[in-house]
Amino acid sequence: MSHEPPPEDDPFLKKPSDASPPPGWSQGPPPGGGAPPPGGGAPPPGGPYGNPPPGGPYGAPPPGGAPPPGSPYGGGPPPPHDPYGGGPYGPPDPLAGMPPLADFGRRLLARLIDALIIAIPLALLEWGTSDRWVYETRSGESTGDVIGRAYSGSGLAWNLVGIVAYLAYDTIMVRRDGQTVGKKLMHLRVAMLNDGSVPSTSSALTRTAVLWLPALLCCPCLWQIILIITILTDKPYKQGLHDKAGKTVVVSTGR
Repeated sequence: MSHEPPPEDDPFLKKPSDASPPPGWSQGPPPGGGAPPPGGGAPPPGGPYGNPPPGGPYGAPPPGGAPPPGSPYGGGPPPPHDPYGGGPYGPPDPLAGMPPLADFGRRLLARLIDALIIAIPLALLEWGTSDRWVYETRSGESTGDVIGRAYSGSGLAWNLVGIVAYLAYDTIMVRRDGQTVGKKLMHLRVAMLNDGSVPSTSSALTRTAVLWLPALLCCPCLWQIILIITILTDKPYKQGLHDKAGKTVVVSTGR
């Protein structure tokens, strides 16, 4: 019985490669130990069975002994930092893979916008519901002289209303997509430092509490100055105390 050779279009037939290695390049012995080329004879110079060609596949030093630029054996600058693990060239770049950090000017303007968005409605509400002019009266008739103001609500109650308003506004907006109204207008976003995700509810609330509570309860001007100093001096993430508390950073959205 005769055996016919497999057809040329057999999809499982391993076809010989038409590509030949470039002159002077050593590919190494073929799998399986490698037999010498058919027909015997000496291997070609620089081929897979002889000495490697000058220069070699691994970038051997050229004549004169100096390694080529960028060689891993010296003589050139090391490759850039590996963002995933440091390696032999030092620790990873802490900013690798992050969007650009927000500049301070835009952060400050965004904060002013947010503060006005809350403060103006609260002031109008308090003015419209709490202020009452009290006039001095004589014999049941008003003299038109203002002697003071009477308040239907206590100052403490309005302070509590303000605290709730500021905390709720910032926490809800940051938890939703990392952006308050001011940050959207300034093309900024609050992100988790470790992976850039939208802050969780606990992170957003912690960040907001450190941002607003000291200013609302005791020392608004001093606390804002402290936050500004920490943002300007922190390296490399430009984190204020509120960012450090929430483990967040403020980045540019680029649009």
